[in-house]
Amino acid sequence: MKRLYRQAQIANEDSAQLQTADVLIEGERILRVAHGITGADDAEVIDCAGRVLMPAMFDIHVHAREPGQDDKENIATCAEAAINGGVTGFIMMPNTSPAIDNAGVVRSVLESARRTRIGPGIFTSGAITKGRKGEELAGIAGMKAAGAVLLTDDGFPVDNPQVLRRAMEYAREFDLPLASHCEVKELSGKGCMHEGKISYALGLPGIPSISEEICISRDIRLAEFTGVHLNIQHVTTAEGMRTIKRAKDRGIRVTCEIAPHHLMFNHEDIGDYDTHYKMNPPLRTPEDNAALLQGLKDGWFDVIATDHAPHTPFEKNQDFASAPFGITGLETALVSLYDRFISKGILDWRLIVKRYSAEPRRLFKLPPVPIQEGGIAEFIIFNPARTTTFTREFMKSKSVNTPFLDQTLQGMVERVIYRGEELLTR
Repeated sequence: MKRLYRQAQIANEDSAQLQTADVLIEGERILRVAHGITGADDAEVIDCAGRVLMPAMFDIHVHAREPGQDDKENIATCAEAAINGGVTGFIMMPNTSPAIDNAGVVRSVLESARRTRIGPGIFTSGAITKGRKGEELAGIAGMKAAGAVLLTDDGFPVDNPQVLRRAMEYAREFDLPLASHCEVKELSGKGCMHEGKISYALGLPGIPSISEEICISRDIRLAEFTGVHLNIQHVTTAEGMRTIKRAKDRGIRVTCEIAPHHLMFNHEDIGDYDTHYKMNPPLRTPEDNAALLQGLKDGWFDVIATDHAPHTPFEKNQDFASAPFGITGLETALVSLYDRFISKGILDWRLIVKRYSAEPRRLFKLPPVPIQEGGIAEFIIFNPARTTTFTREFMKSKSVNTPFLDQTLQGMVERVIYRGEELLTR
């Protein structure tokens, strides 16, 4: 079957200008990209005037919660949430019950993933250490053979530098990136938000910026020594970002990710002890927001990644100190980035395509999905003129622990096309 997406504004990573053109697809392939395509009378025509047509997103930091935490999420609902937000591929984190720390669990979660509508686009990481306890290395060779594409103990740092060094050496030999959640536990203590004037005013224990920054420096030094590809997860401080930039300038194999919520929110938003703003690493300061945003614009961050972390209402409705860290993000990321930044001219579509679609795929040796003749038809249609209200009924995730719950934002993901198949139409 042929479909003709007419008069779309096409976004790509190479140009700040949107190109107005028609896109003709048949099966899973893009046949033509041109102005005023004719001779396609047998094609279904979709009017895309005023809409942005762009490559679908890919998220390298997602908690699908399977196995063992199905009350929060499972791989099937996580896939539907991804589609709802314009994401057609993602990498699952291993902090499940049991942890994804051996070949058997890797195979199990990938089998579950293959049963979803975007199955081939879902990948998994494997834990660095058994049970994510930071003590004994997990079965890295077996997990790699079973299909794991990344090593991480996400949610926990590997405290013992000798254990982490050995893990990095194994990761290098197996050509696996290793991702670090950077935190010094002794400095974080029982902290539940950024340490500063707001934590003092609210009477809550804080997590100082140096907890993250010291660990970033340590892990970079280990990466330099071992030669591994190190990815620093969810950077939140200006100094941490600058440390990573200096390492890159020295030629160290380090990449890093920024989560949308660390661009949009800060510790002042917690105000009335709203647990929807509780995450680890925590929301920092307005000054950090501004510095991170500029770093993203200047190319210091390699990828945008949501750290999608579902929790049940029962868990999040506890007092702030007791509630778990984390918010969802797959469904809200693209619309919120448009509402907060693109619509105001602060960011452009080129940056979003590069950092939330193309570079995340390249990081794991996956081909990007540009809008070009002969390419795979894996794209989304975004309507800047419509709005999205993130109600419980609208969202596909099992959990709705997001600051955007019941809020209306400008922009809407109208269509999602995956390998030629329309998975979502609004």
